[in-house]
Amino acid sequence: MVTALIVIIGLAALIIFYFIGIYNKLVRKRSMMEEGWSGIDVQLKKRHNLIPNLVETVKGYAKHEQETFDQVIKARNAAANADGPKASKQAEGQLNGALANIFALSEAYPDLKANTTFLNLQKELSDIEGDVEKARRYYNATVRENNILVESFPSSIVAGTGNFELGEFFEIEDAGERSAPEVKF
Repeated sequence: MVTALIVIIGLAALIIFYFIGIYNKLVRKRSMMEEGWSGIDVQLKKRHNLIPNLVETVKGYAKHEQETFDQVIKARNAAANADGPKASKQAEGQLNGALANIFALSEAYPDLKANTTFLNLQKELSDIEGDVEKARRYYNATVRENNILVESFPSSIVAGTGNFELGEFFEIEDAGERSAPEVKF
């Protein structure tokens, strides 16, 4: 009888430690997901801070294109104020479209295409876009790992009782935005 009680207590302890381990793994995955989103946020802020300089450089050459500039600034502000992956991916899509219009202006202004400030800003923006892509890849990998753990059995039981939720991937919804934009200078 004592041996059976010890075995039952031992099994109960193992099960408890197993579920504690799962809980801690879920916490770790959620933290990694939050860290991944923070990385995207940092890169997007760098991008948002660069855009006004790009607009000001182009303004000097294309003074009568005010509507295009206003669209870029409006889209930039919306993207900078977006909260969370869903709102950010929508706002970033609009910003990408507005930026494409800025780069299209350079076709109409040959002096702008040769301007070193414009070229440097364009290169810096391109570098930041690469950093954003890396941050997105990392974030989406952490979301995938989190979601697998949240949906798999038996961790789904712990996830449900601990209020762990599925993460949302940061991806482009518009198929046209998936292809690289063509920028000619």
